[in-house]
Formats: sequence, structure tokens, C-alpha cells
Amino acid sequence: MNGKKRCEKGTFSPDGMRAEILNPFVHKLELDNAYDKIRTAIFTVILLPFRVIVICYLIVTAWFLACVGLYGLSEDDLRKKPMTGWRRSLKPLICFIGKMSYLAGGMAISIRGRQASRREAPILVVAPHSSFLDSCIVYATKMSSVIVRKESMDNYVGKLINYTQPVYVWRDDPNSRQNTIKEIIERATSKEDWPQVLIFPEGTCTNRSCLITFKPGGFYPGVPVQPVTIRYPNAKDTVTWTWEGPGALKLLWLTLTQVHSSCEIEFLPVYYPNEEEKRNPKLFARNVRDVMAKALGVPVLDYTYDDCRLIAKAKQLGIPGGAAIREVAELRSQLKLDVANYEVDLIETGLQGTPRWLTLEQFALRMDVLITVPCSRLYKIFVQPSINLMYFPDYLLATLFILYQHEPLSLLIAYGFKIFDGSGTGRLDITSFEELAARTLNLGPEDAHNLFRGADVEKKEYITYDEFVAYATKKPELSFVFTRDGSQKVKIQ
Repeated sequence: MNGKKRCEKGTFSPDGMRAEILNPFVHKLELDNAYDKIRTAIFTVILLPFRVIVICYLIVTAWFLACVGLYGLSEDDLRKKPMTGWRRSLKPLICFIGKMSYLAGGMAISIRGRQASRREAPILVVAPHSSFLDSCIVYATKMSSVIVRKESMDNYVGKLINYTQPVYVWRDDPNSRQNTIKEIIERATSKEDWPQVLIFPEGTCTNRSCLITFKPGGFYPGVPVQPVTIRYPNAKDTVTWTWEGPGALKLLWLTLTQVHSSCEIEFLPVYYPNEEEKRNPKLFARNVRDVMAKALGVPVLDYTYDDCRLIAKAKQLGIPGGAAIREVAELRSQLKLDVANYEVDLIETGLQGTPRWLTLEQFALRMDVLITVPCSRLYKIFVQPSINLMYFPDYLLATLFILYQHEPLSLLIAYGFKIFDGSGTGRLDITSFEELAARTLNLGPEDAHNLFRGADVEKKEYITYDEFVAYATKKPELSFVFTRDGSQKVKIQ
């Protein structure tokens, strides 16, 4: 080994202070004590029905007004020119009804600062994006034009969204990104009196612990933008909707059974880009993010929507530590383990004789690193609480998933055969295979058992990787194992 590896890389907030390793895609919410449970149960019976009835009445009223305002207009009409006259006059009324629907649900919306005019800032940049309840910003900004997927318009609230004259994203259009940017530029630089364009540049929901990477799409026009922040300063966070955490219905239920909740919207001063920022949208986006992070008092992390997709795929496949997979990658980087992919060398040279259950000291020694904060955090992700030890194969599989995320899943399974092969013979018995299948294919014991029996043609009570491949390639439901982008849960008959 080349001596001990030290952590030098970190994540920094705008003021240069080192930030913690955070996972912005996880939110934990539980009713902690008997008082909370009893109160929620009581309010579910006596408060929730009343609130739901009032909210539905208000939403239907707003929807009806939107239908009236859109009468006689096609989607092409909405994209060609801004609404005028009586149609535009309905917007303040719809916004008022929208705000009242939030108030009926117990959420008071307070606004700080002044919304700039379209002439001052054609684009509003909103962050952090953490909840479906962030839609209140549309009402608070006088129905600014949102950016929305076209396929999501085919629902009940489609009329309300259409009334903002949105910028459409067509998922099945290969040129969708370029066309969306083009339309944003046209809207932002038009001399006509369009609504301001409202963007959530993070592109996905986080838990508000930080600001992740801003997508540059809304910054291509190179025009002044107004940053807008959203806060939910409540004792219990019942609004955060992330990749790992409560679902939308549970959050809505818990929010509507709170006596009172708050949302604070703050309009920050308009940000005027310099010449360099106009030429470089990514720099423009990064600098605006720094301003907003400073106002919010949170760090910035270079996490992206692609990280969310990676986390979702890891969870779908049952990869150990799936929800924290981005954090694993960051901590490995801090420990310099990503420089030479140290774990792959360990597996290739053979793991026979290596304990599967490790203490922190054993893990640090095995990985040839010092016991630092990043080392301890990485260790804790894979610790089994019942025995307070790390299961080393779990760590290795998570690492390999990160390293080979763009390769076919079969490569990860091939390494898995080496990880779980305690004999060094290149074969797995049914117990070891079930462990591997649970952690790479998300299979339960019964499905893994059936898969093993199917591959064990000669009934030897063990299979090799080649035997697994020979069987799996004949099963249509396992075709995703051999493609670069496939991931799904399978049931083996």
C-alpha cells in the first residue's frame, strides 16, 4: 500500500465553511409519541373531513373559472401570445381562491420582499423545491408561467396549469430539452407582456438541508432573474416529499391534521448577470444558487437529478445502502478510495479469509485509511444495529454499483459471485446465492430459490456464474440484467 489515505476533499457552503455530508433525498417522519398519535387521530375525525370539503369546493371553483377563462382558446393560442382583457382579469381572483385553499388546510402563506416586474426580471428562480405544496408559489406570483411535462396535463388540474400559459416539456420528443430552452429564451426576451417564467432549477424535490445543482435551462436567456426562496418553519415537517420518505397521501393527511402550519416565501433582490455569466449559463446558475443558499443559511451540494435516478435504481434493485448511495460515493471520494478503485483490487485478489463482519477499526485497516469522520460515516451506513458491526459484502456491492452504474447488471452479479464465494471455487450454494439475489435483483427467498433451482440443471446444490448466465439469458423477465439501463424487480417461476 502507498501509506494512509487522508481526506482533503469536502463540500463547501457559499461562505467557504465546510459543510456536512448530507443526503438531500431522504426525509424521515414519524409520529414520535402517544400525544401526537392521539391528537392526529382526533383531528382526522373532526378536522380533516371539514378541511377536505372546503378545499375541494375552492379548487373546483378555481377550476371552473379557469375553464371559463380558457374557453375558445387552443394550446397553440396559449403559446402564441399572452392572454389579455377579461381573461387576464380572472387571474387575481383565481390566485385569491388558491391562497384560500391553502388557508383552509391550515397553512398560512406569508410573503416577504417585493416581486419584481417582468420588465425587471423576466424569470423567477425558486428554491428549494421540497414538496408538491410548493405549487402555492404560482398563486403568490400572480400565476407566473410554469414549466411542465405535457403528459402531466391530462388530469383534473390541467386547466389551472394551462391558465398560467406554461412552457411545455415533451418527454417523447428527442429534442425536448433544446426546444424548452428555446421557448424560455423566446418568452424571456419577448417584448410582449407575457407572464414571468417560473422555474425550480433543482429539478427534483429535496429535504431543504441544502441546495443541489441548479439546471442551467432557465439561465440561457442571460436576462436578470429574481431569486425566490420557500421555507416551511413548522415544528413538525409534514410537507417534505423526497425519494426516500413518506408518500404524498401520508404527507397530505398529516399536514391537514395539524392545527396550523406556515409557508414563508421571500423575494430576494433581482440578480443581474455580468457578461461572463451571460456567456456561461452554468456559471450564472451556480452564482445564483450561492446567493440563495446564503439567504437560506444552508450549504450547497453538487447533487443532481441524475443522482436521484441512481438512488431510485439502487433501491429498486435492493442494493445495500441504496438510499445513501450518493453519500457513499462522496465519502469514498473524500477518503481517496475512488482514485484507484481499491475495492475492485480486493475482490480480484480474493476475499477468502476476510471476515464478513467488521468493526470500525477492522474496516479502516482493511481499506487502508485512517479512522476519520468520513471513514466513520461510511462505516455507519452499512452497520447492522442489532450487533453494531458492518457487513462487508454490503459495502463492496454498493461500491461496485457506483463504479459500474452504466454497465449491465450482469457485471455486478459476476463480482457478487466472487464476493459471496467463501470457498474460492467460483460457485455459490443456495444460501449464498439467495443473499446475492436479494442484494442485486431485489428477490425474496422464494424467487431466489426458484432462480437457483432453474440454473442448477445438474442438481449439484451449487451454481457458477456461467450457469447463472446460461439460465438467465433464456428468461425474458431477466433480460434487463444484460442491458445497460435496465432495472426492475422480477418474479421467477
